[in-house]
Amino acid sequence: MKKIIMAFSFTMLGVAAMGQETYDNAQLASKDLNGTARYVGMGGAMEALGADISTMSSNPAGIGLFRRSMISGSFGFNSQSDAADIGKRKTKASFDHAGFVHTMRSGRNSYVNFGVSYTKSRNFNQILTATGRLNGASQNKLSSMKNYNDLYRLEKRNGELTSQWGTNNNPDLPYNQVDYLYSNALLNDKNSQLVGMNANGYNGGNYLGDASGVLDASGNLRAAYYNADGYDFFRGTSGYIGEYNFNISGNSRNRFYWGLTFGLYDVNYSHASEYTERLVNNAQNPIGSVTIADERTISGTGFDIKAGVIFRPIEDSPFRVGLYVHTPTWYDLKTENRTTLVSKLADGCGNGNKSTSGRYDYKFYTPWLFGGSLGYTVGQHLALGATYEYADYSYSDIRVNEGGVYDYWGNYYEESSRDQAMKGNIKNVLKGVSTVKVGAEYKPMPNLAVRLGYNYVSPMYNKNGYKDGTLNSYSTYYSSSTDYTNWNATNRVTAGAGYTYKKFSIDLAYQYSRTTGEFFPFMSYSDLDAVNGDQSKYYPGYDNFCDGQKVSNKHHQLILTLGYRF
Repeated sequence: MKKIIMAFSFTMLGVAAMGQETYDNAQLASKDLNGTARYVGMGGAMEALGADISTMSSNPAGIGLFRRSMISGSFGFNSQSDAADIGKRKTKASFDHAGFVHTMRSGRNSYVNFGVSYTKSRNFNQILTATGRLNGASQNKLSSMKNYNDLYRLEKRNGELTSQWGTNNNPDLPYNQVDYLYSNALLNDKNSQLVGMNANGYNGGNYLGDASGVLDASGNLRAAYYNADGYDFFRGTSGYIGEYNFNISGNSRNRFYWGLTFGLYDVNYSHASEYTERLVNNAQNPIGSVTIADERTISGTGFDIKAGVIFRPIEDSPFRVGLYVHTPTWYDLKTENRTTLVSKLADGCGNGNKSTSGRYDYKFYTPWLFGGSLGYTVGQHLALGATYEYADYSYSDIRVNEGGVYDYWGNYYEESSRDQAMKGNIKNVLKGVSTVKVGAEYKPMPNLAVRLGYNYVSPMYNKNGYKDGTLNSYSTYYSSSTDYTNWNATNRVTAGAGYTYKKFSIDLAYQYSRTTGEFFPFMSYSDLDAVNGDQSKYYPGYDNFCDGQKVSNKHHQLILTLGYRF
């Protein structure tokens, strides 16, 4: 039995896995509504109206409408109104945008423009808390069930349990770092794997999901774990994705506008979370708790290409149509984590800490994005815009780094292959997303403008999606948490105002964003095959179901933009 524990530990520490899980990566794929205060104030619906630096990152043709060079910068504050008080700041200052456009006349009614900009395209600052009942389910039970299900499959395949299980050459068992911690929890009794069950269930030495398990009175191997009656969870996330854009654009006779933007991305993400289960014995009496504390960072770079056009189908009408497309963002990422199990049992058995950590590189590619927009102006007083975008996130891709090769001239090329199992999970969890933007700007006087906007983003997650910890995937092996949230649609309401004085401009915008979702501490798992199959000699089929808890993410943003036209 000790050989089994050693082989399991060797598998978890020795596999050079390089991948990442669907829910961790999905948050990198989307963007916030951010940029200049004018763009935010109109709900981002400026992809056909143009003449705003923020359109460089949505429809690059919008920069082609500039007639004078301009520089601008934006900063403000973000606050989460539904954040619990866990000792982290709910309101933070933010530098959101900076940009410059240089215009060059190329003919009587034609221009070629160049632009550069920075936008904080994703702000990760969020506090998420959840508390719920488990009614006998538990995270440590899930680890134990997965462990024994695989022990059974291996014995059936090989005829006996041997130390050949799970070597580096055959890492085919879906354990993650949480399972590893439970399997290596501290034991009070070094020979506890040989003791039987008593009237109250497993004793203190048979701690949680210990990989060795126990032998009952008949000599059958059984899983060791504790049930739980409830849990508490919190996670604080921070960081951002910085988007750096380089644009060339122009127009022909003030009727056809075109643009091309090359984008670079800088990913900086981190989180710290704690998940605590309140454990009970078979008599449903409290016996202590176990906590999984997880710290993770994701960093790296990416790039994409964006192209777009704006045209006036009727020469003497101000009505405009905008069309644009974004390639996938090709991310090259690194992630690091440190995960700790802390046990506090009432009888003192098994108390202590156990930690593990990991670091690896991987690639993640977002899907293509397609957009269309309409714009209309009424004299010099009113501007109206509407935009629709679509991206199918089920086509996101995750790839495993496999090292690289040198060519004849000594150039190094990194090679990668698709993580097929996790790619299938992406298909099941994520789906196509529609974004609708509408906005209006009204000028009661030439140098004063007021703005209103609305922005709707449909859900990215399938309602029945879940973090599948049983996948035969490198991403599963190095996953260090079991929780996931299926977020619903995002609704944003915006308002703003702007004032110009000679060559200077000042704009202010307010944005309220609200997203609700359903939080799960771990996947529901049922091993019903054990009931009717010969696996029942190990343990009868166990169910481990947990209900979701309603959560929300409500943010307020105040943004100020200062601009100067040359």
